[in-house]
Amino acid sequence: MNPLRIFILAVLFFILYKLLFGRRKRKQVGGSSAKSQQAVTQDTLVEDPVCHSYVPKKQAIQAIKDGETYYFCSEKCCKTYLDEQGEET
Repeated sequence: MNPLRIFILAVLFFILYKLLFGRRKRKQVGGSSAKSQQAVTQDTLVEDPVCHSYVPKKQAIQAIKDGETYYFCSEKCCKTYLDEQGEET
């Protein structure tokens, strides 16, 4: 056989292989990435009333005063806010 024919046949087999088996790999990867995207949960950011920084709600320190929930970035901000509110009333 001529080396050019062998090269052309090899390229054709490679293209055929990619067409047949390349799609399976893409579908599997797409399926797993969709599952991983569903597993990611998003948390809302809340503003600290003392220093005005934003903190993820799940990580924030909570204080309930007069039936309203306040979120803080640290214990220091929480104590400062509650002390200030106590002095005003």
